[in-house]
Amino acid sequence: MVEPVNNENEEELSLLSPNNKGDVSWQLNFDGYQLSPERKEKKPHRGIHDCYGVLGPEDDIAEYYQQQVEMLEGFNEMDALAERGFIPGMSKEEKEILARSETFAIRISNFANMVLFVAKAYASIKSGSLAIIASTLDSLLDLLSGFILWFTAFSMQTPNPYQYPIGKKRMQPLGILVFASVMATLGLQIILESVRALLSDESDFDLTKEQERWIVGIMLSVTLVKLVLMIYCRSFTDEIVKAYAQDHFFDVITNTIGLVAALLANYMEYWMDPVGAIVLALYTIRTWSMTVLENVNSLVGKSATPDYLQKLTYLCWNHHKAIRHIDTVRAYTFGSHYFVEVDIVLPSSMPLREAHDIGESLQEKLELLPEIERAFVHLDYEYTHKPEHAQSHS
Repeated sequence: MVEPVNNENEEELSLLSPNNKGDVSWQLNFDGYQLSPERKEKKPHRGIHDCYGVLGPEDDIAEYYQQQVEMLEGFNEMDALAERGFIPGMSKEEKEILARSETFAIRISNFANMVLFVAKAYASIKSGSLAIIASTLDSLLDLLSGFILWFTAFSMQTPNPYQYPIGKKRMQPLGILVFASVMATLGLQIILESVRALLSDESDFDLTKEQERWIVGIMLSVTLVKLVLMIYCRSFTDEIVKAYAQDHFFDVITNTIGLVAALLANYMEYWMDPVGAIVLALYTIRTWSMTVLENVNSLVGKSATPDYLQKLTYLCWNHHKAIRHIDTVRAYTFGSHYFVEVDIVLPSSMPLREAHDIGESLQEKLELLPEIERAFVHLDYEYTHKPEHAQSHS
């Protein structure tokens, strides 16, 4: 648990302790707090509780202490940013090596998606199985989504400050929204075709031995390659590479379902093939619907989490001794990053030059955080007035 090092009568002073850089008694300071040994470890795996979403009393306690650990880690990051001008991490050489490895993982994943899509398209033509076609559609999603991510990343790296003064950060979620709409339409088309096949009296699904060997060989090879790529991509911590790992895992599932449905339809009942296609199409639509919701939130300007706003408030308060109040701390999504608005109160008698320097240095400090695209710092001399831009919140 989080425990104060000082005695009980010194707890209040532990947040206001000075350091060797002069009088900083005005700053918030959590150096006097540490984690007890039994709470330093991460939250343990809850086994069957994770499967059913059931939280026991011990899980609530573990969750609470995990939040305390993350809160202190966030404050330590803000202290490091204030003191050193950057968040400590890997060296430049280590970052370059890791970036090359991550780029290789992304490129090999994209190349594999392209080759495997061609193989599955051939299997779809060879078999005529609706389940295999639905699985091929999922591979098409992977291929085109990778192309969209590449195209939008390329577009965002070529800024035009005259036509796009605030950048092109929203191109990626916008491209994903357009793409998801097209793929949802294709998924609905497969569902309609599968329903038509179920209602039809014709049961002409019959694979020859040669066709069966081709389909089984192709689908098992594709599944094996995806399994290897999933294991490889899971060794990275980058969010994009982890997303590829998750995508490879889902492909293993969809390929398996498509192959099993086609074989069951061939040996047992023909209706198992269109039913498998419907299951895969519904799964694809559900997956991309969740992706759409995530990207809609990034476009409409959803607020950051309270924990992140708490970190920003902590950083702002410790920025300068002259700050009397923090009126507003607001962070909201702008594409994949945040826009931040901060209102601070300075003494009314402070010269303009000094007030400007305080505000500008705070803005630069906030924009050093990797999640922040742009920060706006508003200076005021009192906090009893109406909130700025009140008409936009009415």
